[in-house]
Amino acid sequence: MRRARSAAAGLRAIACAALACAASAAEPPPKPRLTVLATGGTIAGESRSETDASYRAGALAVDVLLDAVPRIRDLAVVRGEQVAAIGSQDMSDEIWLRLAARTGELLASDDVDGVVITHGTDTLEETAYFLHLAVRTDKPIVMTGAMRPATRMSADGPQNLYDAVAVAADPRSRGRGVLVVVNDDIHSARDVTKTHTTDVQTFRSGEAGLVGTTLAGSIAFFRTPERLHTARSEFRVAEATALPRVDVIHAHAGMSADLVDCAVANGAKGLVFAGVGDGNLSAGALEAVRRARAKGVVVVRSSRVGGGVVRRNVEVGDDALGTVASMDLGPAKARVLLKLALRVTSDPKRIQEMFERY
Repeated sequence: MRRARSAAAGLRAIACAALACAASAAEPPPKPRLTVLATGGTIAGESRSETDASYRAGALAVDVLLDAVPRIRDLAVVRGEQVAAIGSQDMSDEIWLRLAARTGELLASDDVDGVVITHGTDTLEETAYFLHLAVRTDKPIVMTGAMRPATRMSADGPQNLYDAVAVAADPRSRGRGVLVVVNDDIHSARDVTKTHTTDVQTFRSGEAGLVGTTLAGSIAFFRTPERLHTARSEFRVAEATALPRVDVIHAHAGMSADLVDCAVANGAKGLVFAGVGDGNLSAGALEAVRRARAKGVVVVRSSRVGGGVVRRNVEVGDDALGTVASMDLGPAKARVLLKLALRVTSDPKRIQEMFERY
């Protein structure tokens, strides 16, 4: 009898343990914890009517954007913070530094698994590349925006925000640097460019191609960006209060060299040329470059063309001039990299190496 009671007790214990394991297995895994940092832009824009083309960027607060897409709560535990409320044509070094500091602070916490940033599309690619170089983390940073304001008929912002949260919540996004998610596409911050004034399919990644795609939260990744970024970057801005001034000069037929002299006279520490063709400059512009180099200004040759690679010493003698070739970075992103590089060195040889590694 005693043996029977003991066996029965053992069976009950095994059954209870099995039920506990089954209950534990049935519990869903904890949702990722994400913070959405809002900076304004068209995604937070407000128009006078559903069909009005004019609107005010950054009019809607982050909580309004989140409440408009309640299904994001199915993907992650999401909270929002307002960093700025501007059209991205007004993006500044000061906001860049504040955004980088807050993003880094959040991602250093064990309580945050990723950050999503809403941003105007005009300068989204520049902010994305700045954070790609300046925030040291392996955790996901995903940026998104919209081409139509939130109050417009068929606004694209809600879907873009949903997809951005889905990508940030996906553990496969770790280690890929800053990603830009718009119109079902996933881009690397280094490669993405706005290519159309109003089309919702404005963002393209040129010869590098997409990092992946997303459709209603279903994500496919194609590649991992190879250049140095985020956790492997040497750039530090956590304690920075300002960035060096770098101006972009657009080359054209009949270009006046005094544009170069003017930029230097007004305090530019670096110049990026949107050169013609293969980053080429007129004879007059090259003379102005020599004057700028004599004053210690670092000069980078990029191209206004929008594709291809600007290599050293093809039609312009970079070795003799002491200039830097931008490789495949366009003028806007070459400016971002040069601003950060100048915080480390003013040696053109070292900066050229950075353009080849980042």
